[in-house]
Amino acid sequence: MTCRIASCIILVLFFAAGCSGPRESSSVPKKNTAASHAKVVNKNPKFLDDISVTPESSTSTVKANRGNTRDNKEHNDYPLSSPTAGTKALQMKYALLLNTQTEEINNLRLFQFIDDWYGTRYCLGGTTKTCIDCSGFVQTFYSTVYGSSIPRTAREQYSASTKISTKKLKQGDLLFFNTRGGVSHVGIYLQNNKFVHASTNNGVVISDMSEAYYEKRFIGAGRIDKEFETTGRK
Repeated sequence: MTCRIASCIILVLFFAAGCSGPRESSSVPKKNTAASHAKVVNKNPKFLDDISVTPESSTSTVKANRGNTRDNKEHNDYPLSSPTAGTKALQMKYALLLNTQTEEINNLRLFQFIDDWYGTRYCLGGTTKTCIDCSGFVQTFYSTVYGSSIPRTAREQYSASTKISTKKLKQGDLLFFNTRGGVSHVGIYLQNNKFVHASTNNGVVISDMSEAYYEKRFIGAGRIDKEFETTGRK
């Protein structure tokens, strides 16, 4: 009888130990997982603070440079020089678009302005980043890049400019086209036969003067001179 009681006690202790074992072992990973998760969360902010990100586009670089320089933001949104990785990216981007050498992209204020507006959609009478027309873009360009005030419409800009031969074109000269009758479109010459303008189909974009559409409708070139010949002209 005593042996049977002892056997029963041993069996009870055995099963009790068998049930508590798995519960304890399964709870250990949960505690470790929570602890490791907490460590990851705590470490992430410190890691992110130390990251130095190279912008993927020159547009974001320009905005970052302007935002980090209070003097530029207040007095000059488009500095002439900015020795950063973003500057090199900007030069490479527009050297490709203009099919030229990076050394030829030397007016950073001009190209930073173009990059900031690139892709802005077209709308007749527009003057903002929401939408802009061709002459509004030219007027804003001259005001921002050259600090010059020029007339608003393409016809007025044509009248205010000195007519020049395409062989004498310089960066910043104006190109006029007949797209709707008379002087109805204007763009800004850059270099290597390329010009920037607010196109009705593509918004602010760079095109080539030799494209059939523009070659057929080209009226002539004009230069805003004298008091408009300011720093930055090539």
